[in-house]
Amino acid sequence: MVKVKQKFPRPSIPPDNIPQKINDILGQDDISSIILPGMRIAITVGSRGIRNIALITREIVRVLKEKGALPFIIPAMGSHGGGIAENQQKIIEEFGVTEAYCGCPIKSTMDTVQIGTTPEGHSVVIDRYAAEADGIVVLGRVKPHTAFRGEYESGLMKMMAIGLGKREGANACHAAGWKHMRRLIPLFGNTILNHAKILFSVAIVENAFDETCLLEAIRKEHIAEREPELLVQAKQFMPRIWIEETDVLIVDKIGKNISGDGMDPNITGTFATPYASGGLKSQKVAVLDVTDESHGVIIGAGMAHATTRRLFDKADLEASYINALTSTVFDVVRIPMILNSDRAAIAACIRASNEIDVRKPKIIRIADSLHMEYIYISEALLDEAASHSNLEIVGELQDMPFDENGNLW
Repeated sequence: MVKVKQKFPRPSIPPDNIPQKINDILGQDDISSIILPGMRIAITVGSRGIRNIALITREIVRVLKEKGALPFIIPAMGSHGGGIAENQQKIIEEFGVTEAYCGCPIKSTMDTVQIGTTPEGHSVVIDRYAAEADGIVVLGRVKPHTAFRGEYESGLMKMMAIGLGKREGANACHAAGWKHMRRLIPLFGNTILNHAKILFSVAIVENAFDETCLLEAIRKEHIAEREPELLVQAKQFMPRIWIEETDVLIVDKIGKNISGDGMDPNITGTFATPYASGGLKSQKVAVLDVTDESHGVIIGAGMAHATTRRLFDKADLEASYINALTSTVFDVVRIPMILNSDRAAIAACIRASNEIDVRKPKIIRIADSLHMEYIYISEALLDEAASHSNLEIVGELQDMPFDENGNLW
């Protein structure tokens, strides 16, 4: 295997510049004018591993307080954390979004309040604390979804429909299946815009290096129009594997803090529904471990062909199944072949790949689907990498570094 550097555009907002950026976007007349003294304002924070999320949240809180408002934070993540309020608060606290750091209360509940119905007659609910507030700031990242394609994918509309909707709202959106998600997300989201006390959103877009590259405040009445434009930008900035096809893909770690699907299929090609496609083409996938931040939720393991006993022993099946039941997609939590070591899992995938040169298999290894600047490729892919303008070979060919237990280090 050899280490390879992947090249991507890298526009970014350095963390030191984020406080001033928040000042600027919340200081715009159309935003500043609707923040009034004494307003109790809820700020949404989701379950994804968003770079600088604690800092961005803290700075929004600071500006709201400077204008005399009374902000508080609500976990907005559908059924994640096992659908338990305390767990949802713990998830955002692990991202650094704590009361002490952000300077305001966190209010976590699974209770919801119906605020309207969609034009098709669906009941639309949102978090009780958000419903009782004087205003809501929808904070969220805009990026391609892992299971469907549409004008609105993973972003502000989804944060309202499923995040603010808690488990009940998530169930309502998912009940019809992923085939209808591209229609239901804006249907529910627009109903919330029409009936809830949304003030504005703060949209985040990240570059291929998992860095903040865009922060934008959008008034309530412009969210529906602006989000699709931001999604186009997000797709342009998204990382990928520049090599299009391989025999075996090795993923060191999956996790809910990495992607809603554990590993982002927009990169790995491991889609769990037929309503989205793209990413790498591979015959077999080996997933070796799950992040500690996932607390045993092994969403994504089911899209692998082989895994390790290390991952299986960490699995919290009940929490994983709650998430799968809500999304109605079971494939992501199926248990793949379980091997006792990384070496055995990788070897199984090579052995079971068809019509390949088993002496020189094409293998790509990634740390996870968030960190894509450096990957490892096998010798059989060396010529392809050497001729690609967005790939730079930065190491020497070396045997995979297995320890005495057959695990990579």
